[in-house]
Amino acid sequence: MTVSKRVLVRSGGDLASAVVQKLYRCGFEIVISELEQPQMVRRTVSFSNAVYEGDYEVEGIRAVHVKDLKDISLYLEQKLIPVVTDSELEIIKVYKPDIFIDATLSKKPVTYDKGYMPIVIGLGPEIIAGRDADIVIETCRGHDLGRLIFDGVAKPNTSIPGFIDGYGKERVLRAPCDGKIETLKKIGDTVKKDEIILTVNGKPVKSQINGVIRGLIHPSVTVNKGLKIGDVDPRGSYDYCFTISDKGRNIAGGVLEAILILLNE
Repeated sequence: MTVSKRVLVRSGGDLASAVVQKLYRCGFEIVISELEQPQMVRRTVSFSNAVYEGDYEVEGIRAVHVKDLKDISLYLEQKLIPVVTDSELEIIKVYKPDIFIDATLSKKPVTYDKGYMPIVIGLGPEIIAGRDADIVIETCRGHDLGRLIFDGVAKPNTSIPGFIDGYGKERVLRAPCDGKIETLKKIGDTVKKDEIILTVNGKPVKSQINGVIRGLIHPSVTVNKGLKIGDVDPRGSYDYCFTISDKGRNIAGGVLEAILILLNE
């Protein structure tokens, strides 16, 4: 069976975008399937930001929000990455991909199996390699990050952020209540501990550490209590806010390896 290099990636968040960037540079043709109101925090390195901006560039690669499925081929010819918010099944009918990557890391039961396309790859927990996907990529920080799993599942989600310079959950900003947000700072700003970064329905959300704001959810999103809405990086590097993370590049390398293995079988 001949498999095309057409790839459909579910999600265009920061880790998904690291995968997209890697595959694009290696010559794969990619379309991103996304929600109508993505909730990613690291917007500056997420191709899904095109949904809000119309088009968006990550490390020199440009994505475009496609509102008409008929325009997918037009943008692909221009070497752009279409981000589509239509039904995934409708995207598949028009685009006809052979490779599917679930990059949502949603920790929810999957809605497909490995027969969904000739090649199916999943990122993170709850996806069973050998049943739901051909290969699953480990996404938990640590020794096994990026490892290929051919049978079984990735490590379970702990809901505890990975440590950076000794800080874990302290890095994350969460909504104190349901409601609308108002941002007082922007991605890339340096903040001090206890400085107010944004409000939710008027309730202040303060930084728990000194650092630089690496991520903020889009201000148009109505949030629920407890939702991750921001990320402060204690390393304080402005450049890190606008470049793909080490975790993202590691996972992307695992995805590329998995595809090449499956193509060679």
